[in-house]
Amino acid sequence: LFRSDMKLDSAGLEILTREECLKLLASTPIGRIVFTDRALPAVQPVNFCLHEGLIVIRTTATSRLAMAARNTIVAFEGDHFDIETRTGWSVTAVGHARGVTDPEELERLSKLPLIPWAPGVREHYIVISPEQVSGRRLVR
Repeated sequence: LFRSDMKLDSAGLEILTREECLKLLASTPIGRIVFTDRALPAVQPVNFCLHEGLIVIRTTATSRLAMAARNTIVAFEGDHFDIETRTGWSVTAVGHARGVTDPEELERLSKLPLIPWAPGVREHYIVISPEQVSGRRLVR
């Protein structure tokens, strides 16, 4: 659906506001985190949730993601595409990631509807503060 108030980029994709980006991110359970692992870029799919404007990921404390995302800058991407209608959107967030160690914050995060898809015990939480958020939507 084309709206007259849409802002388009040079490729004809709709430019999304920060608010639209965060709303779309909250609508999908899977995203990809981009981090540095042994001086090389790494991308890992994760299930996540958006909570109070933060991206929350649940993993194991000894995972390579947990080791690499300690007080570092990461990128996070979520998207959804419909092959039949050739529509979709993509949102990227860049910000500081940190492992959660505060017992009160851990207690709050453990109550989120964030159930790991991967097997095993996942009691470590990574929180990303999205500082730069951008998104595009392909509309017909």
